[in-house]
Amino acid sequence: QVQLVESGGGLVQAGGSLRLSCAASGSTFSISAMGWYRQAPGKQRELVATITTSGTTNYVDAVKGRFAISRDNAKNTVYLQMNSLKPQDTAVYYCNLQAPGFWKGMRYFAGDEYWGQGTQVTVSS
Repeated sequence: QVQLVESGGGLVQAGGSLRLSCAASGSTFSISAMGWYRQAPGKQRELVATITTSGTTNYVDAVKGRFAISRDNAKNTVYLQMNSLKPQDTAVYYCNLQAPGFWKGMRYFAGDEYWGQGTQVTVSS
């Protein structure tokens, strides 16, 4: 069983920075893709950034050039550095772990997915 614990959220003024952390328990972190999602009030949860096991990163257009996702496999932790924050970045941010799937004969079994409890980020104008 994997547990994800986020930290680092808070209240910041527009233009400021925050660094979110997500610590994972268990032994699957280093072989799993990681992601950060966010959900603003009244909106659906959206993907913000992902990082593969080899370190390849991807970002939603709204945060490109401002946010950076990274991982430290020795610490079982993924980070989201958020710079030049805007009021529209206000949301609850969630950490996601996607364990690898596997083939059994001709059938593919997707890996388990885990979520953290979320951390609030509020950006004031």
